[in-house]
Amino acid sequence: MSVFQNATFYTTVNELRDLPPPVGVEIAFAGRSNAGKSSAINTLANRNRLAFVSKTPGRTQHLNFFRLGNDRFLVDLPGYGYAKVPAEVRQHWERLLGTYLQTRQSLHGMVLIMDARHPLTPLDRQMLAWFAPTKKAVHVLLTKSDKLTRQQGQKVLKTVLGFLRESYPQCSVQLFSSTNREGVEEAAALLDAWFGSGIDSDSGMIREAGASGSNKENASDPPNARNKKPPVKGE
Repeated sequence: MSVFQNATFYTTVNELRDLPPPVGVEIAFAGRSNAGKSSAINTLANRNRLAFVSKTPGRTQHLNFFRLGNDRFLVDLPGYGYAKVPAEVRQHWERLLGTYLQTRQSLHGMVLIMDARHPLTPLDRQMLAWFAPTKKAVHVLLTKSDKLTRQQGQKVLKTVLGFLRESYPQCSVQLFSSTNREGVEEAAALLDAWFGSGIDSDSGMIREAGASGSNKENASDPPNARNKKPPVKGE
């Protein structure tokens, strides 16, 4: 049984001081607003409303932690690129997300949600470039694949795979649908492996929809400050 089946809400964080102790394994879910992030989380957990699916994209504004048992946590990050917010709110999100994603010792990898109909948006590329210096694994879910024909889906997968292979070898990618459950078992198996033993450091090669593989984080390596800001709402 997938570790996701044990998911329960743990806490919500809006200030760095409120982050839980950095123990165990955390996997962050990020993505552009309205790309299907909450639906993907609910589908993996086989729950209807574990993560709130709002009719207004951009509703999630905090870091929401879900406990999967035995110090394993799924962290639902605010969706980016939709809501228009005041500058001070944007700066707060940048500081919260930036510090968490670049320095969190217990964060082992990120699941990046992209709408299969509109992948690799400028903000998606910005997130990849910004997170890459951490050398932690990224698994891309091309959601809403049911909206595409099989031929269209394979074409999109090939395009995204080619882009990632060229620039981000720590990434893997697959098609995913919460509607017809395409790729659900595959994604759950990969993430179960991440949660079970951390990120496998045996291979840094990019994979198309398969087993996990990445460079394991070296805790002694400081985060690269070259890309200082993650994509946030309103950008």
